[in-house]
Amino acid sequence: MRFLCLYKPDKKEGVPPSQHEMAEMGKLIEEMTKAGVLLATEGCQPSSKGARVRLSGGKITVTDGPFTETKELVAGFAMIQVKSKAEAIEWTRRFLKVAGDGESEIRLLHEASDFAP
Repeated sequence: MRFLCLYKPDKKEGVPPSQHEMAEMGKLIEEMTKAGVLLATEGCQPSSKGARVRLSGGKITVTDGPFTETKELVAGFAMIQVKSKAEAIEWTRRFLKVAGDGESEIRLLHEASDFAP
């Protein structure tokens, strides 16, 4: 089972992690990689460098960042492959203990087998 984990921190956007936080996250990433769980992970640049593209009623609108609702901003993601939702939750708990206050939304990804011919 593959899950996409979206991290939404409680801290102000654009505040870089400390050296200690980076070291602890590096250890967790190494452990997840060795366990064969981590497929991909990245942090996001501040929303001021991004945009939102919306289609509504046939009309496309583009809104450049920064975005004011920081609690809705995704600061990073991880794609993991685990045996169960419970295991995904456990890895996410460990991630949050290193990353700090905030939330991580866990979403099960579709597999080709989900779409029977």
